[in-house]
Amino acid sequence: MRLALISLTTLLHCLQPFLLQSATAASTPDDRQPNVIIVMTDDQGYGDFGATGNTVIQTPFIDQMARQSASWQEFYVSPVCSPTRACLMTGRYNHRTKCIDTFKGRSMMAADEVTLAEVLAENGYATGIFGKWHLGDNYPMRPTDQGFDQALVHKGGGLAQPSEPVENRSRYTDPLLFLNNREVATTGYCTDVFFDAALDFISDYSDSEQPFFAYVPLNAPHGPFGDVPENWYKRYRDTDFLPILPDRESVGADLQDRLARISAMISNVDENVGRLFARLEQLEITEDTLVIFLVDNGPNSDRFVGPFRGRKSQMYEGGIRSPIWFHMPGTLDADSIATTNVAAHIDIMPTVLDACGITEVPDGLDGRSMWPKLVDPAFEMPERPLVIQYHRGDVPVRNHSCMVRLGTWKLVHPSGTQKEVFEGEPAWELYDLSADPGESNDVINENPAIAARLEEIYGRWFDDVVSTRADQIGPPPIVIDPGFENPSILTWQDIIDGSWRGDQIGYFKLEVASPGRYDIRFEARPGTDESEYAGATAKLQLGDTVHETSYDAASRSAIFRAVDLPQGPVRLTPWIETTAGKQASIYHVWISPR
Repeated sequence: MRLALISLTTLLHCLQPFLLQSATAASTPDDRQPNVIIVMTDDQGYGDFGATGNTVIQTPFIDQMARQSASWQEFYVSPVCSPTRACLMTGRYNHRTKCIDTFKGRSMMAADEVTLAEVLAENGYATGIFGKWHLGDNYPMRPTDQGFDQALVHKGGGLAQPSEPVENRSRYTDPLLFLNNREVATTGYCTDVFFDAALDFISDYSDSEQPFFAYVPLNAPHGPFGDVPENWYKRYRDTDFLPILPDRESVGADLQDRLARISAMISNVDENVGRLFARLEQLEITEDTLVIFLVDNGPNSDRFVGPFRGRKSQMYEGGIRSPIWFHMPGTLDADSIATTNVAAHIDIMPTVLDACGITEVPDGLDGRSMWPKLVDPAFEMPERPLVIQYHRGDVPVRNHSCMVRLGTWKLVHPSGTQKEVFEGEPAWELYDLSADPGESNDVINENPAIAARLEEIYGRWFDDVVSTRADQIGPPPIVIDPGFENPSILTWQDIIDGSWRGDQIGYFKLEVASPGRYDIRFEARPGTDESEYAGATAKLQLGDTVHETSYDAASRSAIFRAVDLPQGPVRLTPWIETTAGKQASIYHVWISPR
């Protein structure tokens, strides 16, 4: 999957039919359900588009999509990635799904959740994902276990993170990816590779009677930023970024380089969106295809976020607002939607199902369909509250790092998403977003009755969502069943109570469906000092039993042979211990049947 980087001039030529919005005749039967494409970028932020007022970062193709799409003016996501993805995939608040954080096992989604892909597949759709899943890397939580026919993804939260093969720890170009759960070598920049695969998938079904759902959740422009598209980096290297840094008078060398690299990744995404629409025009299926574009959370640095304030991981608008565009010419007009109708990630699943004419939807959805108002902007939608909450930790904490939105009012407690707990009375803030979208004027003292009403709404919401799985403590288990995953590869991404620094020993929560004898091999973290761990002992605790074997410092690995795994739940704790008693966590664990 190699992509030669296409020049802007060539892309404009290819996209001329799209830019002129020509009508095309669909090559598929008139009664076929619409195709659906969802593109979601990672850490991009509300203000990183020309369409939202950015005067520096170049996004001409996404801007053109925005001009030709129905857009929802007040649309919310979570302030970090996994919760947004769980809400999008299920139409439910992520707290119901057990996916409440981004690492340490907390980003795994319960396998009994019904996903958008599963419902579409059950209704005849071909389904494919190309990019970032971040809802579980092991059976039964992988994309292929959750409704996708085809899956080309990286693991965990991104390339270079602890979920990835060690070879990916420093590269976005030529990454090792996973095609239907099998590791494959690819050629090209990761965003290009994901779009290559998505375009091939779309082409395969373009003249079929079977409609398709292509989910393209990219890992760009998430860090690290060392490996970016070189052609775009050269264009941005000397760019003046002060226009999108309103609170700065100068830009240091490190920030200049970081912003150039982020911008390069964003413009590369934009090129690929241009390729997507060119392919739809070439296949004559533009009018038969609903294309949705959004971001997963606020930007990964302090930069322009339109009229708002805040960034990724913050509960202010800049951390949780996303533009969202719905492109389907002939069905949707390019009209904005009234600002009093607030929508969010939980609404995408019911909206897509409505657009596809699917009336039998899963029970327990929190979201509602936006489709009637997208089709007819005059359609009246009743007011309803919306709640967003996110912070670190294994369980939600009442009043911690949350907001409730009703009408133009927003009650927020920005207690800090990186903190696992909050104690004491919340310091609520109240904003009238119709008059103060930048949240600069806290009016809680002038409006105590409104604040009290919103706080009551939040309390009822919290009691409801945490009760969904009150009898299930902690992350869902990884199921050991060689019939579905062989070997099972456990990664540092999902180690519970551990530390990504490796100085705290954690464990994996398993459910053994196929008992028997297994070989268990583990690999130490990259950078583990060979000399310090020479002669160390590898240890593996299963329940109350501790197994020991020699640790090979040269290969940074150890293997435990013919270990009995009994049926049922078990806690697996692996670590390395030096002769001096120093302990270190591991990187990956392979569990293979004998």
